[in-house]
Amino acid sequence: MTVTQKETALISDSNTIDSTNLGINFTAKGDYNSIKQSIQIDRVYFLRKYQQNKEKAIDSASQYVYHKLLNDIIPHWYGTPWDFNGHTHIPNTGEIACGYFVSTTLKHVGFQLNRYKMAQEGGMNEAITLQTSSKLKIYRNISAETLNEELNKVYNDGLYFVGLSNHVGYLVIRNKEIYFLHSSYCDNKVLIEKALTSSCFQSDIYVIAEISSNKKLIEKWITNTEIPIHK
Repeated sequence: MTVTQKETALISDSNTIDSTNLGINFTAKGDYNSIKQSIQIDRVYFLRKYQQNKEKAIDSASQYVYHKLLNDIIPHWYGTPWDFNGHTHIPNTGEIACGYFVSTTLKHVGFQLNRYKMAQEGGMNEAITLQTSSKLKIYRNISAETLNEELNKVYNDGLYFVGLSNHVGYLVIRNKEIYFLHSSYCDNKVLIEKALTSSCFQSDIYVIAEISSNKKLIEKWITNTEIPIHK
C-alpha cells in the first residue's frame, strides 16, 4: 500500500509506514459513538463465553481488544493536536496530552478506569495500573536499538504501554519491529511512527506493561471490573 497524502498526517514525516504490512488501519471509519456502543454490546458476548470457558474467552477477547483499539478507536484520534494540558474526550476536537490519549482510548475501548486520574499519574504508576509491578519490564540507560532487541526476546507481537522519563504512549510490536503510537510533543499531534527513529522515544528509562497479552487486564475488560489507579 502507498501511504496517501492524507495519511501523512498520521505518521512522522520521516517515517513512512505501510499500514498493510503493519496489519492495522490508519483511516477513521464509521461513527465514533456508535463504535463505542458496539463494543459495549460485544462485551456481553464475551461475558457469556467467559462463563462457559474462561481461558478461551480471554484469548478471544485479547484479540478483539487489540483490533478494536488499533483499527476502530485510535484511527479517529490520528492528527488530534497535542497540548500539555489537553484532555479532550472527542477525537480531533480540542487537544490531547500524551497521558490523556492513552487513558481516554483505553476507556473508550471499554476498560473501566478514571481517565483523568490515570493521565495525571507518571509513567510508572500508569504502567502499574495496567499490570502488577512484578510483571513489568523496566529498562534503564539503554539505546532504542538495544531496547528493540530486548523486547523481542520477551514479547510477542501485540500492543503494550510504555512509560518514558517524561512521556507515555503505546508500543506496537510487529514482525520484530517496534512502533511508537502516542500524542507527540515533537510533532504536536497523535501519530504512529517507528520507535527507533522517533525523537520523542529517547529516554533514560522505559517501563513496559502488557495490554493485549495481559490476561488479568483482559479479564477485567470482560467482566467490566473497575481498574484502580495506582498512586
